[in-house]
Amino acid sequence: MANSALLVMDVQRDVVALADDGSGYLPRLRGAIDGARAAGIPVIYVVMGLRPGDPEVSPRSKVMANILRAGMFTEGAPGTEIHDEVAPQQGDVVVTKRRGSAFSGSDLDLVLRARDIDSLVLTGIATSAVVLSTLWHAIDLDFGLTVLADACLDTDPEVHRMLTEKLFPQWADVVTVEDWLKAVAPQ
Repeated sequence: MANSALLVMDVQRDVVALADDGSGYLPRLRGAIDGARAAGIPVIYVVMGLRPGDPEVSPRSKVMANILRAGMFTEGAPGTEIHDEVAPQQGDVVVTKRRGSAFSGSDLDLVLRARDIDSLVLTGIATSAVVLSTLWHAIDLDFGLTVLADACLDTDPEVHRMLTEKLFPQWADVVTVEDWLKAVAPQ
């Protein structure tokens, strides 16, 4: 795990308000974050942020048009901030992306390469959006991948289940937070 990083993606106030199902998602994610820190694994937060006036949004993008209609992800808006229960600490990196994948429109790859990170542990909301998009992008960049299934959340539980049980295991190790913490715990 020496060359791994934990990515905490799109766990922003507005996103949590839409997706949190009351299953204890934020405390589980907090446990993964605390465990990563204890094991010396860097924690990197990824947030979606659009500039005021949305200069990076094309009218041809259905996804981005829906985001604009919902009034989400404007940089500086309170709902765009990382949720308080999993807020970054000093030393954590926060990367702003402009599209679905954590790599799209961000400097994430530069941050990872500068730290010689070659393996990613993925968490975030939504499983069918940022987690899926980032997983595919990371595959193309030859990163080793682990997905913490219960530290990912989706507004559609069946889509989450299908992705974490059927699709993701083809390209990544898919484990629970508890099992991952046992594997990375300092001896």
